[in-house]
Amino acid sequence: MGDADLERKLRELVGRQAIHDVIIRYCRGVDRMDRELLLSAYHPDAIDDHGLFVGGPEAFASYFLAFHRSQQSATQHIITNHFCELDGDTAHCETYWLFAAMNREGPALSLGGARNVARMERRGGRWAIAQRKCLYDWQGVPGDYDLTPEQLKAMLGAGPTARDRSDPSYERPLRVDPKRIAHPPQA
Repeated sequence: MGDADLERKLRELVGRQAIHDVIIRYCRGVDRMDRELLLSAYHPDAIDDHGLFVGGPEAFASYFLAFHRSQQSATQHIITNHFCELDGDTAHCETYWLFAAMNREGPALSLGGARNVARMERRGGRWAIAQRKCLYDWQGVPGDYDLTPEQLKAMLGAGPTARDRSDPSYERPLRVDPKRIAHPPQA
């Protein structure tokens, strides 16, 4: 790999991290009710179509901070899958997220899953949201897991979980039990 290739890859990695930081600042800004932090995720002329709201960052912050303050005592926006397609000073992103809220009325806890599809732009060296749509995929309240006792037992067959170093995530190398391979539960 030549110096030019390495420099290009480094620029790409720095850009991707800056874009991820924008997404994290947005979530933290909403969950901490920090208007300044929330606004730092947007360019001033950005537009956010969030289903319940369409408009610019200032109005968006006013609307949703008031909404969350009046409706919930706590929220968490949890980022999961993130896809980012860089094209110079523009990035096209799809970010999956989970939303958990402690409600002031109704069910104590609500959950939701959505995706933010965004066009991010680097202006003056700063990445931020230029246009964004929130695509709400599902919502609900916690309940029983929809498996039969037999299915649940099979799900747990890959191994016990633990809150210490005996958890399978520490196993090196990770190895599936040959007995399970020879006699899979779906057989």
